[in-house]
Amino acid sequence: MLDSFKSPLVLVGRIMLALMFVLSGFDKLIHVSATAGYIASVGLPMPAVLTVLSGLLELIGGLAIMTGFWARWAALALGFFTLVASVLFHPYWSVPADQQMVTQLLFMKNISVVGGMFILAALGPGPASMGSKS
Repeated sequence: MLDSFKSPLVLVGRIMLALMFVLSGFDKLIHVSATAGYIASVGLPMPAVLTVLSGLLELIGGLAIMTGFWARWAALALGFFTLVASVLFHPYWSVPADQQMVTQLLFMKNISVVGGMFILAALGPGPASMGSKS
C-alpha cells in the first residue's frame, strides 16, 4: 500500500528537509550583520564572508534538494555543514546547566537532519525530482 504513496512522500519529505535551509539561507543573506555578529561570537574569522557563504550554501542547497536537481551533492554539503555548525553553535556539553536542555535539543535536532541529509545523499532524491539520477 505504501508503494503507491512513495513518490509524493519522498517529494514532501525532501521539501520539508530543505525548507529550514532555504529560510535560514534567505534570512542570513538579508540580515548579514546580525548573523555575522553571532558567527563572530564563537571566534570564527571573517564573519561577514562566512555569513554570505553559508547563506548561499543553505539557500542554493535547499532549493537543489527541493527540486531534486543535484540533490545528492547538496544533501552531502548541507549534511557536513550542519554537522560542523552544530558542534560550533550548539555545544551543550560546555554551556551552563540551565542552558543545556535547549542547547542539547537543538544539537540533536540538527544531528537528526544530518542523518536525513546523508540518507538523501546515499539514496537520491527519488522519482519526483528534476535529477532523479543525480
